[in-house]
Amino acid sequence: MPSPFPGMDPYLENPEIFPDLHDSLITYIRENLQANLPPPYYAAIGRRVWIEASRRSIEPDVHVLRAGAARQVPSPTSKATAVVSRSAARPVIVKVLHDEFREPFLEIFAGLGDNKRLVTSIEVLSLSNKTPGEQGRELYLRKQRELLASTVNLVEIDLLRKGHHSTAVPLEPALAACGPFDYHVSVHPFDDVETYYVYPMNLKEPLATIEIPLLPGDAAISLDLQVVFDRCYDAGPYAREVDYGESQIIPPLDANQAAWATAMLQNRRD
Repeated sequence: MPSPFPGMDPYLENPEIFPDLHDSLITYIRENLQANLPPPYYAAIGRRVWIEASRRSIEPDVHVLRAGAARQVPSPTSKATAVVSRSAARPVIVKVLHDEFREPFLEIFAGLGDNKRLVTSIEVLSLSNKTPGEQGRELYLRKQRELLASTVNLVEIDLLRKGHHSTAVPLEPALAACGPFDYHVSVHPFDDVETYYVYPMNLKEPLATIEIPLLPGDAAISLDLQVVFDRCYDAGPYAREVDYGESQIIPPLDANQAAWATAMLQNRRD
């Protein structure tokens, strides 16, 4: 069963669901491009890996140490001086688990072996990429800066309404040129430093077909994001995982969008 929405499904932006969609998008973008890339190009999945303190709710491993000798308190009639005996200060031990995070991205190469060259890097932005203070964001922005200073094309796909603007195209010029948008793609060709190709997308519309640049002199490859999303939805758990009658949309929609979403779901039930 397809998604009840014509483009991005806002229910899938839920932080508990989007990571699965993120990884599926990378997999099926690769599948789509692989069928259309001419030799000697090919697409491969890479991964960022980092370690963070666990966000899981756990019981810490705490050792409670026995207090020192009791304080000697004189009786009201005694003139003796109170003697306080304390043991040496000892720490309380708290162990914190750490989790390993893996975030896939897509790379297009040309050539083999020693002649292999990275041509285009394709990123699907994650929640951590758009959250200030997250280690995943710092790693993402560092890579972004490196790519912008290199001879590699950069394609960034943002299907999240929540979070800080994080694609390389500056937000204000993008809004001035495109108007308001819910989602967008930023494409930066390495051989034209000042140019960004922006594909604005709104919730009520199908996702865009974008052009993936290759090396100068070779034609770009078209990528239909709606086709890729539909493939993810059909192959994924979302139709069973999301209770469209009860689940809340996170982040919430504005009043106009919420009314539209309700109507879409009602049409599906009818």
